[in-house]
Amino acid sequence: MNNKLHWQTQGEGLDLILIHGWGMNAAVWQQVIPLLTDRFRVHTLDLPGYGHSHALSAHTIEEMAHLLLKHSPDKAIWLGWSLGGLVATKAALMAPEKVSGLVTVASSPRFAATKGWRGINPEVLDAFATQLDTDFNATIERFMALQAMGSPTARQDTRWLKDAVLSRPSPDKAALEEGLTALAEVDLREQLSSLTQPMLRIYGRLDGLVPVRVADSVDLLAPESEKVVFAAASHAPFISEPEAFAESLRAFGGQFLPSN
Repeated sequence: MNNKLHWQTQGEGLDLILIHGWGMNAAVWQQVIPLLTDRFRVHTLDLPGYGHSHALSAHTIEEMAHLLLKHSPDKAIWLGWSLGGLVATKAALMAPEKVSGLVTVASSPRFAATKGWRGINPEVLDAFATQLDTDFNATIERFMALQAMGSPTARQDTRWLKDAVLSRPSPDKAALEEGLTALAEVDLREQLSSLTQPMLRIYGRLDGLVPVRVADSVDLLAPESEKVVFAAASHAPFISEPEAFAESLRAFGGQFLPSN
């Protein structure tokens, strides 16, 4: 059994690390990688418990960030989608000398809704946790459908996402349970003000998991950060609008290029 973190690298240029979300794996980036490799050296990985890293375990967001930092190049731009955004943000807080820039995609410093904060209804997260025990595969497929719900290309996006994710081993049930716990409990809102790196936040206007109004709230927590909202995207803008997504990353990466 392979107990190493599955890590792949393509392209030349600025180091860019792509971190997938809950229930997924690094195959979700296949469509957008070719649009990035002329500017970036793109690193993709399967988080512990997912895909080809199925045999590994990391029980918390902090443990995941620590493991990824051990494998990562110095001075990289870290991009995290959804749950991966928590991992990338935690890494940026833990090791600012290794994380030169931070990008979060359809992510939030606190995913669960609470008084005065928009997010996922905790009952929805509880339902996913219960369903994992009764119908593992159906729960994953339902979550895949939620990724694209609301997008004009939702059916196509869901089919593509499903094919990509199922091309690798199924996630470990314990990793899924721990990921749901992180989505329900992790709160990095107060820590955002401690970030020292340039930060780009990408949202989908039609996102049903991370409401776009969360972007306005995070504006106040990270006033120096940049924000991009894709009008026709849901929770996976890199699938529904790959060219525009890549262009946003290229523009953000420009500030890290050596000046002439």
